[in-house]
Amino acid sequence: MAPPRSLAGAAIAATAAAIILSCNLSLFPHLIVSSSKFPASTSPPSPTCLSGYPTGLFYRRKCARLAARVRELEASLAVTAEKAAAERRGRVRAQQSLRALSQLEPGSDEARPTKAAASASYPLVPIGTVESCFSTRNGTPRQPLVVTLARATLVLDPARVPAAALEGLASYSHCWILYVFHLNTDLDKLWKDPARSKLKAKVRVPRLKGGKMGVLATRSPHRPNPIGLSVAKVEAVNGHTLLLSGVDLVDGTPVLDIKPYLPYSDSVKGAAVPSWLEVDGALAVESVHFSEHFISALSTCWMHVQQMSLYASADEFQDLIKQALSWDIRSISQRNRPHQVSVEADANGHCGEDTDDDHHHRDTGRYGVVYHLHLEGIDVSYRIDQGSNIFVEDATLLPDAVQKRHGYLAWRDKLGSSVL
Repeated sequence: MAPPRSLAGAAIAATAAAIILSCNLSLFPHLIVSSSKFPASTSPPSPTCLSGYPTGLFYRRKCARLAARVRELEASLAVTAEKAAAERRGRVRAQQSLRALSQLEPGSDEARPTKAAASASYPLVPIGTVESCFSTRNGTPRQPLVVTLARATLVLDPARVPAAALEGLASYSHCWILYVFHLNTDLDKLWKDPARSKLKAKVRVPRLKGGKMGVLATRSPHRPNPIGLSVAKVEAVNGHTLLLSGVDLVDGTPVLDIKPYLPYSDSVKGAAVPSWLEVDGALAVESVHFSEHFISALSTCWMHVQQMSLYASADEFQDLIKQALSWDIRSISQRNRPHQVSVEADANGHCGEDTDDDHHHRDTGRYGVVYHLHLEGIDVSYRIDQGSNIFVEDATLLPDAVQKRHGYLAWRDKLGSSVL
């Protein structure tokens, strides 16, 4: 078997060095030391060596033999490289054949692929999980960077991704996050029995007030493949964990990949969008007001969550609430039929009439239904009037408010002089 490429290359280099030395001796016979340089007890070189001619002929012949050996090694190296390339091509063909065989009908004598095998399957495994300030889908921004104070930590799986894989990411201001819409209610049907999962070609669009658009012309989470793409600001990197801001990701989101954001290629100058997307403030509310009771209640809740929160103070957390509620986060059905929300909760169970005896939840006469926003383990109660003015009324701890992630204090030193 031919030696590895690196060893063959080393042998060629050593042989070439010997050739150069030999050729130098043949071309410069005066380098041979004369008899006057030798002590009296040492015999001087023979006259044959001093004459230079027989010695030069000897080294020229040796140089030719060594050059022939170099050519042999080069040929051997080329054969080895070709064998390695052939092995790689063989492995690729074998993998393709195995993938095709795995999609054949069982018990079939002929290689007849099933209908499901018309396109190859590529199983993906999450590399990490998002720990977000948004506990539920309701209230999670519909697009990234809309709520700049929205923070999350992305914790990578050390068994799949070493910490060194994140080296250099902190030098970028933003990154892309590829993830799975894991809270879609049809995931089991979609993956286990695709034939029964019928894709809805059109979906209702919030900006069109319930009007429908082709699903691939929207960013609806209900897609042929429930994969999301989001951009976020990279605040800091620590080991296997990233601190992000401006996120539109719900807590527990499985992450498939992370890519750096490149302004020169990812930002398209002059990009066009449909006219229904050019309307500014289509989902914006008129104002957000906080009651005195809410401020007092938030102060009490903050004592329980501040150690694990990604926010430096209750005031900063209140700013997050204001940013999140500055856009109408209600679903289309909630906006069109708000009176039914008190009777029928949505699929997540986080929106509906609160049954607490406290008067802030019981009063439904002045501004209508009480809505809820879950952030950082705190249930924020609010109402919205017909003029799109929001009144935040109460804050209570959620039953599962205890979180295991590292809070703001753990990131403060990593962030240095910058302020979240």
